[in-house]
Amino acid sequence: MIFCSLVRIIYPNRSAIYMNDRQLKEDFLRMIRENKGLIFKVCNFYALTLEDFRDIEQEILIQLWIAFPNYDDTFKYSTWIYRIALNTAISFQRKESRHRQTIGYDGAIFQIPDSVATDPEMQLQIKQLYAAIDHLNNIDKAILLLYLEGNSYKEIAEIIGTSETNIGTKINRLKQKMKNTMN
Repeated sequence: MIFCSLVRIIYPNRSAIYMNDRQLKEDFLRMIRENKGLIFKVCNFYALTLEDFRDIEQEILIQLWIAFPNYDDTFKYSTWIYRIALNTAISFQRKESRHRQTIGYDGAIFQIPDSVATDPEMQLQIKQLYAAIDHLNNIDKAILLLYLEGNSYKEIAEIIGTSETNIGTKINRLKQKMKNTMN
């Protein structure tokens, strides 16, 4: 498998220890299969290009693999994955922004249904939404993604690493900010 080979190349000493444990590898791959949608959403939310998407996805998988042996089962897999994936995507974006100028996102990664693609009013609303999201800082983008995914304030707080009250306040402010930006 390409991923396992990549981990061996990047972290030869550390991965060699864990690669010998077949059960650990199988558990990891099962967890990834069951939660691949979470990783996909985070990559889509933070990637500007398809190349960025692949780079972020690869880095998230590497970070999950490295952290997997130390997984704390007091958290749900989804909470743990979101936390690592968001931190990795935010770090990637920071690192990349130092090396190149940001380009506008054209929505090419998303598959938009024909009914939406042919409706000029809906197209305008989608462009406005992406423009509004693009102006948010990384933490606010993460909170918005988690909120739109239907996570509770408690789950979002665990993933982001702050209090439920703080999340509630931030979400209310984000709603207002998005509303003002869209109008």
